[in-house]
Amino acid sequence: MTRVALAALLLLSTSGQPLFAQNPSSSSQEALGWLQKVAAAPRQHNYVGTFVYSSGSEIETSRIVHLVNEEGEQERSEVLDGSPREIVRNNDEMRCYLPDTKTVVTEKRWLRKVFPALLPQPLSNLDDNYIVKMGGVERVSDYLCQVIELEPRDDKRYGQKLWVDTETGLLLKAAVMDKDRVVEQFVFTDLKIGGKIDKELLKSRYAGKAAGWHNTNLVSSTIKSGQLGWQVKDPPPGFKKIIEMKRNLSEKSRPVAHIALSDGLAAVSVFIEPVSKQFTPPAEGLYHSRGAINIYTRTMADNVITTVGEVPPATVMQIGNSVATHKTD
Repeated sequence: MTRVALAALLLLSTSGQPLFAQNPSSSSQEALGWLQKVAAAPRQHNYVGTFVYSSGSEIETSRIVHLVNEEGEQERSEVLDGSPREIVRNNDEMRCYLPDTKTVVTEKRWLRKVFPALLPQPLSNLDDNYIVKMGGVERVSDYLCQVIELEPRDDKRYGQKLWVDTETGLLLKAAVMDKDRVVEQFVFTDLKIGGKIDKELLKSRYAGKAAGWHNTNLVSSTIKSGQLGWQVKDPPPGFKKIIEMKRNLSEKSRPVAHIALSDGLAAVSVFIEPVSKQFTPPAEGLYHSRGAINIYTRTMADNVITTVGEVPPATVMQIGNSVATHKTD
């Protein structure tokens, strides 16, 4: 994307200092407006680019091609280093090709977030849980970006820092923050926004080879609230249930219950399934993490409770430990 002639003026006008509302505990309405643009932009623009994910010593590079037309959205992303992985998306239908294990995973895009489409749409109640501020103006991959900062109001969630293209609203860099520490980060190192997309770039490089591969269909069916037979009795402040569903996994003999919660930005998923002979975690629980994703697993009666979310460890543990059965109507 070419830069506008006002770039220098924008840089001078911000002077590198955050702009706050008169009440520092209130979010900037301008910053909240920018977040609405960030949520909508991936669904409005064509783009082709390379981005890097980093967390601690882990670094992963991916290539993404995204097309918007009268049929909706088509997208293909591919990991360029380590074990190969490719995701091809047609609107909300996703197919993930894993050539090392000769596996194809098919699922709906319920809560999965893929950079740069990291913000849910619509956004709501963010000011309840975060103080959203305007930052300065910086360059990312030769694009002028407005910086937006989301400061959590408590220790139950991470903060975020977002670099947003000033012309399109597309997210070009994102960092998950634990106070001043970067937990994980995504950034475009090469990017072209707009223009025509060759549909050949959207075709899977593995689809023609995958006829004999193992297929896992993560079929989901949403159900009426309260009908699952499980509840989260004591969620952290700001986290509310947004959906209940049953997921029929190809390798599972019985459906897996799934409850999703959100604070308007961060999402936490709770999976409940019967104990299997293959894996029975101890009653006191197991915990591990990958970047900002924390996972907590424990047993309750004859069920395994797995809680997964882009939230601090104490938050997934609180949610996981408060899962309980309840009577359905």
